[in-house]
Amino acid sequence: MTEGTMLAPHPAPPALSPDRVSGVLRILVLATFVVLLNETIMVNAIPRLMREFEVTAAAAGWLSTAFMLTMAVVIPVTGWFLQRVTTRTAFGLAMALFLAGTALAAAAPAFPVLLVARVIQAGGTAVMMPLLMTTLMTLVPPQDRGRVMGNITLVISVAPALGPAASGVLLQLGTWRLLFLAVLPIAGAMAMVGHRRLVNIGEPQAGPIDWLSVPLAAAGFGALVYGLSGLGAGDEAPAVVPPEVTTAVGAVLVGLFTWRQLALQRSSTPLLDLRALTFRHFSVALALMCLSFMALMGAFILLPIYLQEVCRLSSLQTGLLLIPGGLTMGLLGPQVGKLYDRLGAPRLVVPGAALTALCLGLFAFTGAETSPWLVLALHVVLSVGMAFVFTPVFTSGLSVLPPHLYPHGSAILGSLQQVAAAAGTALVISVMSGRAATAASGGAEPTEALATGIRWGFGVGAVLGGLAVLVALLVRTPPVPEPLAAPDVKDPDVQDGDGTTTNKTAPTPT
Repeated sequence: MTEGTMLAPHPAPPALSPDRVSGVLRILVLATFVVLLNETIMVNAIPRLMREFEVTAAAAGWLSTAFMLTMAVVIPVTGWFLQRVTTRTAFGLAMALFLAGTALAAAAPAFPVLLVARVIQAGGTAVMMPLLMTTLMTLVPPQDRGRVMGNITLVISVAPALGPAASGVLLQLGTWRLLFLAVLPIAGAMAMVGHRRLVNIGEPQAGPIDWLSVPLAAAGFGALVYGLSGLGAGDEAPAVVPPEVTTAVGAVLVGLFTWRQLALQRSSTPLLDLRALTFRHFSVALALMCLSFMALMGAFILLPIYLQEVCRLSSLQTGLLLIPGGLTMGLLGPQVGKLYDRLGAPRLVVPGAALTALCLGLFAFTGAETSPWLVLALHVVLSVGMAFVFTPVFTSGLSVLPPHLYPHGSAILGSLQQVAAAAGTALVISVMSGRAATAASGGAEPTEALATGIRWGFGVGAVLGGLAVLVALLVRTPPVPEPLAAPDVKDPDVQDGDGTTTNKTAPTPT
């Protein structure tokens, strides 16, 4: 395959009415919002869980890290999976896993059970993300994708941002189990509505799966993130295997996974088709997304710790303070999408990345005496910068791919997004813990030592933001390809003459 500037024609959107297309996307967006909200909803609950289950901060932190890591492990399989099952089957499996994990978490009698429940939840979330992106790319014509992707930003960026805020409010109302009990009926309603109203896009294609690739991906990404979480922690929690060794082993296994996929591309069907990376627009967007998510998730983890442990705010106050930033990112998403359709990607992502790096740098100078109102203002401005990055990045990156690479491109993007988020979280927490321990050993008070560690963590985020600015300078708006024939759409609501409901293929527009 040649470099990505040589674009393959894209299929025309299926023969569905605009209202029906909007309905399908609305179902997937709302369902994905609900499942993604749980990615960061445990952040504010960590102190309470430490007391109730008598576990360390590092162990409790794995409730968030394991969620992201599970998604990173499962999402590579979805590139293969989404091509071999119907849209409705994929949606049903995703929601069933999420509902099962949520119910188990709400009733968890011990910490290991809660951790397993989070992994099951993440398995369902991992299917929803690529399903949403693949369906969008199939149904929406290229000239409208910026506007529609702006609405998708509400899911990809705002749901994780609102997780800590929602958890702060729910924890003020009662037990941590409310974090799951409140989500359960909403997710159940979305599952029922989706089962009734979703349509099947295209035809499933039978094909083998390379089972060697699955453990390579799981072991590689798992060891990589686990090793990163131990780096910089000092002697606080000595591991049997040094974290440097674990990180190196993980990197080698990820390299073997990559080599395996490249070999399968020549002779068979890869689990994850890496030919999407030969498209320059996609690769640049992927690099910018990874750096941005590392910085963003690191900041989202540090902010609640800083506000509660250094500024002495309650969990409710912390949640309320973080809400404006999340809402700002959501409200700006559609507007940024419209600007993308008019102005293209570079004029949006470069100032957005620069604004993000600046805010993270300013956070590195905060302390116990910093006004919460200043923190609120910085968080809102940080959210503005991220809104100007994410919508153009996702739109320009996926739009350049040919149709048969949509599932794989979505899987690569979603998988590395979670790896970057998990690595960013592990990196800033490790740096924070290490620098706080050093400051404490030097005679600093506990609160001041923690504040020192948090400043170092934000400093790492600022460095990542600076690298994102350099990558943003390489972003270009891909040209719009010519459409071809529409894919098949199976509509469960089309009825036969006898009144029975069957799946019929929607006509292809000429």
